[in-house]
Amino acid sequence: MTVSEPVEELGSRLIAFHVRNGTGRGSMCGFGGPVQQQSSSLLESAVYGDHIWFETNVSGDYCYVGEQHCIARALQKSVSRKKCAACKIVAHTICIEQLEKFPSSRAILLDAALPYNDPNFRINFRCKPSFRESSSRNLREPIIVRHHWVHRRRQEGKCKQCGKGFQQKFTFHSKEIVAISCSWCKQAYHNKMSCFMLQQIEEPCPIGAHAALVVPPTWIIRVRRHQSSMKSSKKKKRTSFKRKSSKKGAEEGRLWKPFIIRPIPSPLMKPLLVFVNPKSGGNQGTKILQSLMWNLNPRQVFDLSQAGPKEGLELYRKVHNLRILACGGDGTVGWILSCLDELALNPQPPVAVLPLGTGNDLARTLNWGGGYTDEPLSKILSHVEDGTVVQLDRWSLQVEPNHTAGAEPDEQQNDKLPLDVFNNYFSLGFDAHVTLEFHESREANPEKFNSRFRNKMFYAGTAFSDFLMGSSKDLSKHIKVVCDGTDLTSKVQDLKLQCLVFLNIPRYCAGTTPWGNPSEHHDFEPQRHDDGYIEVIGFTMTSLVCNYV
Repeated sequence: MTVSEPVEELGSRLIAFHVRNGTGRGSMCGFGGPVQQQSSSLLESAVYGDHIWFETNVSGDYCYVGEQHCIARALQKSVSRKKCAACKIVAHTICIEQLEKFPSSRAILLDAALPYNDPNFRINFRCKPSFRESSSRNLREPIIVRHHWVHRRRQEGKCKQCGKGFQQKFTFHSKEIVAISCSWCKQAYHNKMSCFMLQQIEEPCPIGAHAALVVPPTWIIRVRRHQSSMKSSKKKKRTSFKRKSSKKGAEEGRLWKPFIIRPIPSPLMKPLLVFVNPKSGGNQGTKILQSLMWNLNPRQVFDLSQAGPKEGLELYRKVHNLRILACGGDGTVGWILSCLDELALNPQPPVAVLPLGTGNDLARTLNWGGGYTDEPLSKILSHVEDGTVVQLDRWSLQVEPNHTAGAEPDEQQNDKLPLDVFNNYFSLGFDAHVTLEFHESREANPEKFNSRFRNKMFYAGTAFSDFLMGSSKDLSKHIKVVCDGTDLTSKVQDLKLQCLVFLNIPRYCAGTTPWGNPSEHHDFEPQRHDDGYIEVIGFTMTSLVCNYV
């Protein structure tokens, strides 16, 4: 095998977090129960105002339907509860249907004498709307986003009107509604007329501290299939040539999408598209997924365990000034970047990283930190909005068959690589063998890899076991290395290198910096991720073990 410089260099835009004093990000970690319903789904069956239920076992949260309508209380039995990620109300599983009978905060405030006992009483308490229905009105006409008011029995912070806290004598056991808050802008008021006035119900909502990142529900429009077909039939009717019209109908059905985006460009807007990999680095993603749905529009947050990033990227491809947040490991970031390559978006949106993986070397390089440690996501969203856009070199690999080398007896023949682009580094030898073994084990038993520390221990244990068993082949006998026209194969053989790494970023193996400090070696230039060069480093077994330690 001959390893030389790749002939093609790709480029991507990423968001780096910089601190004013020039020091490292340090403890700043960047991004950084079963789901009943996935709100970010782009299915035609999506229901307007549906809640996004997750299992919850948090004590102290009362069922939102109240004592009078709570079935679990009437049965006097312990029942599982669910919490909506988008508006944070809690209801017993058997009481969720009662929400269709229970009035919204808006209705209660408008009429204090609602007919609760009337069997025909139906005022739905819906979740905050994440899209709007198409109608006969001009779809480009701006529509106001209104508050989504929710009653709270517990509320943190202070009243926006009077500035006082929401204090109670018996906070934990209180059943009294103490606050009215908006699940969009997070403004909260005391539940009394002196603080919350009726005219506020119909006021436009400013959407809150992250208004520049939030995709307004008025931008996302659900298009009914029959409306699309009616428009096409009005344009041209066919009474003959049935075969031709059926082909056209099939093509239209294939191209039809249940949702479209009609953005209103603004220089102040930086709409954020979020992809979360719940399986990355200890399964932190589920908690982060819920928090992001609370802080943003649920339909701009995508669960990668349900579908790949391509669907969301295609939907938002025409959104001006779009930014992307990848919540996962370096592999998740690479997955998103490869989809951006495939779709050829122009301009390509910059990508920020919330590190949920095991190594997170790219996140470390961009100063997002080595792993997420429960920092408030609101603070991290602010960093994404204010982050500096930088360039990242990406390299494509060319593979040519070596006809002079004989295949191993147990080796499977494959002329095509599963991946032909690398972003962080590309390695051959012992390191690559251990990484592949770790990946295959995680794919086979994902439940065993539920913490970042356990993942690292497994990785180190696999490396130590393979070293003792001598399962890796002698690298120096199987490769030929040519760098910048210079044959370095003899150097590899003399040093008995066990691993060869082509570095695109300074970080390697969960944060180590094998290129070192360039100021100590005048023959070496400082390493950068946007200089159009890759650094080639060879490891002996001793130096490789030092990296793992």
